[in-house]
Amino acid sequence: MQVFRPNDEPNRPHGIMLLRDRMRKDGKTSLRMRLWPVVSMVLILISGLIGTPTPALHGEGLVTLLGGGTLAALIAIELIWDPQDNRSEFIFISLLGYSSIALMTVQPSGTAVLGTYAAVASAVIRLPKKLALAAIIPIIAIVEIGILATSSERFLVFSWTAIAYIFMFVIGHLLRLSEEHQIQAQALLDEEERTRLARNEAAALDERGRIARELHDVLAHSLSALSVELEGARLLALDRDVDADVIAAIGRAHRHAAAGLDEARAAIKALRGDMVPGPDKLEGLLEDMRASGIDCTLEIRGEERRLPSEAALAVFRTAQEALTNVRKHAEEAERVEIRLEYDPEGVQLIVTDSAGDGAEPRVPQPAALAGAGAGYGVSGMRERAELIGGRLLAGPTEDGFRVELWVPA
Repeated sequence: MQVFRPNDEPNRPHGIMLLRDRMRKDGKTSLRMRLWPVVSMVLILISGLIGTPTPALHGEGLVTLLGGGTLAALIAIELIWDPQDNRSEFIFISLLGYSSIALMTVQPSGTAVLGTYAAVASAVIRLPKKLALAAIIPIIAIVEIGILATSSERFLVFSWTAIAYIFMFVIGHLLRLSEEHQIQAQALLDEEERTRLARNEAAALDERGRIARELHDVLAHSLSALSVELEGARLLALDRDVDADVIAAIGRAHRHAAAGLDEARAAIKALRGDMVPGPDKLEGLLEDMRASGIDCTLEIRGEERRLPSEAALAVFRTAQEALTNVRKHAEEAERVEIRLEYDPEGVQLIVTDSAGDGAEPRVPQPAALAGAGAGYGVSGMRERAELIGGRLLAGPTEDGFRVELWVPA
């Protein structure tokens, strides 16, 4: 069983550090995860400040001042900066150990030895093998050599101190293993969630494939037959010198059937995951409107970019349905304006039709955008938007109708 972190790992959080990284809030690790080293340093600092010699600018008091000042700086770093990379952790742990040793030399009866214990445990928890040994061995060696050289009961104190270091080493190792086991358990849960999502996606793809086949076998074939029959009826009417208005009506019906067939094929492609129509096809929709004698404009704002397939299709279908409604229900419409605006979080589509200058208002006063529109077209547009986290508003204006769509992108 490996005790330390592997030396060949990239410089990234690992073990308990990885758990701390996952628990970070607003760029800082939870205070609960940093409580024990901070408490240890605070106890050592308090003991150093009230012990003898007290901090001063000369002699042993200067050592107390430097050691205590270093500990105070380390407390601030742990609370404010919260170092995460290996080099910063190594420097932090080394400073903790050496400042504690400095206080031990002038205040042997104080609590500074706790800092060396905390440094050993922290090295095992936070650092890979080579860096951990490079931090631990000098600290333990200096402390034990100092005990053998100065203590009156050197062998007893040496033994107890060595046992304490071993104890802290084991505690640090067990803490790291415990956190790693939690991380492994969480990784398994994440993998299970990804597997569940993949199964759901596969099931959705199967269902979309089935619907695509049904559309192809039923709707597309029916529209193809209808288109052929209408073209035959138009030719027959021409051959028999039928009234021109009748021929024109049959021609319009034929074009609608052909357009419906194209849309059905596009829907089948979308269901099968093929390329779907998007904002780049809006100009083509406007060309059809211009052919009907309606003045159309397209304004694009913001930086154009590729949209997710669902968002792109929602923009196209909403514009298509809005223009279709203009042809069906707005006989007096003379102008259609489409505005497509890209922003960092999404894309907004606004389709407005108006009756032109001097026309009578369709409603007595302007109506605020609301959930108006009882037809299935508007309902379908709204449902399509809401399914991908967007929103759709539609309602009358003074001289026309307005549709607003926003979808995340």
